[in-house]
Amino acid sequence: MTKKFTLAMLAVMAVSMVASADPIKIKGVYNNNRYDDHADHWYSTYVGWNYALEKAIFVVENGIYAMEVEGNSVTTPVKEPDVVISDFFANGQFTNNDLALWASNFNLMHGNSGAVKAGNVITTVMSRTESEGVDSTNIFAVRKWDAQTGDLLNASNEYYPKTACLESAGMAQNPIDGKVYGLFYLTDVDLPEEIVNDPDFFGDNTDSGYAICTIDLETMEISPITPGLYYENFVTFAINAQGRAFAMTSGASAGYEGEDGKIYDINGNLAGAHLMEFDLESGLMTKDWGATGYCSQAKRQSACFSKKNPGKMYWNGFYNSGMGYNDYGNWAPLPDNNWKNNGKYDTALYEVDVNTGETARIAKIDNRFSFACMWVEEGDDPAPVVGDVNGDGFVNSTDITVLYNWLLANDDTYMVNGDQDGDGEITAGDVTVVYNILMTD
Repeated sequence: MTKKFTLAMLAVMAVSMVASADPIKIKGVYNNNRYDDHADHWYSTYVGWNYALEKAIFVVENGIYAMEVEGNSVTTPVKEPDVVISDFFANGQFTNNDLALWASNFNLMHGNSGAVKAGNVITTVMSRTESEGVDSTNIFAVRKWDAQTGDLLNASNEYYPKTACLESAGMAQNPIDGKVYGLFYLTDVDLPEEIVNDPDFFGDNTDSGYAICTIDLETMEISPITPGLYYENFVTFAINAQGRAFAMTSGASAGYEGEDGKIYDINGNLAGAHLMEFDLESGLMTKDWGATGYCSQAKRQSACFSKKNPGKMYWNGFYNSGMGYNDYGNWAPLPDNNWKNNGKYDTALYEVDVNTGETARIAKIDNRFSFACMWVEEGDDPAPVVGDVNGDGFVNSTDITVLYNWLLANDDTYMVNGDQDGDGEITAGDVTVVYNILMTD
């Protein structure tokens, strides 16, 4: 195919980012947000004492899980890779010490302060509290995992102090620049001078809240970008294939349920969780896409995109805000000790159109599964996408760079075909035109 024909095609075709009709496989790091009553809710199995390893072996729920989404159905999440006790323990003795250690390591896969999959490595952050007798210098436990095998990659335990500020509403790798970003909760941060120096300002010079930051997963050092802090109850963070960043907030449930199953306020407007968009270069919140109509709880949740469909975000939220009518007929927090019956910790998978804010509940998730992070499992050979010049399965700035280099190749033979803005020469303006064509939804 010649240059002339290639560009002519690109100039008349808009990108079609339509999800495949095939089932979507979503994987994630299990996160237990349910009330643990310990009486009949105990999901740890003692296997036995391994003398070779000199440790007790337990099998727990923690691990990597997979579920399939097709239409309005979501399969029950299953552990993948699965832990099969008979593979390493039989007839009262351990038959495979390596597998026993691998299975036991899932005890350490906690992401209660956040988790992220970058490349084929999952990084989990578990926070502990000083009230539990943990010294402030090792509040955060960080571990790395192979995303396919579930192998623990840490050579030794990694602990970080409270001042590392590793608590986040979510982290995600930006496919545009390869960096990992997150909405991190910063504590005791110095306020900007323009606030402190305001004559009407009074109070402490430090504050706490969320900020867009990059994080170096080797050193676990965060670098704030946001000028100031955000105070919303963020519960997710995700970045799509175009480098657009989004977060969900938790939502109150004051209002009534409409015929469409969504919550509305007294004025007939949608209530509940909000979709927020951020600019990663400035760290600024660029748009509040408004309420979704679904009320979710202020607990750890997760969201992700398929790289083939940057317009649709999958959100693993809760089914309600944790509020409901009590035995006295009053609207109040649902009791924890009755969570199995009142649905307080029920979870669901939602799809969010990040170009309109429109949100729909796909289905409830069996057994109230929630995840510290999620990703769409996609093959190595993605379906062809119009405008995907470099063949990586989606359209981003890399494709624009390829076109830019081609347009500016000083080949007079194709001057007319390359002159997209009609000014008689090939300039960066022509690249802008092609960029707009490629990025058309």
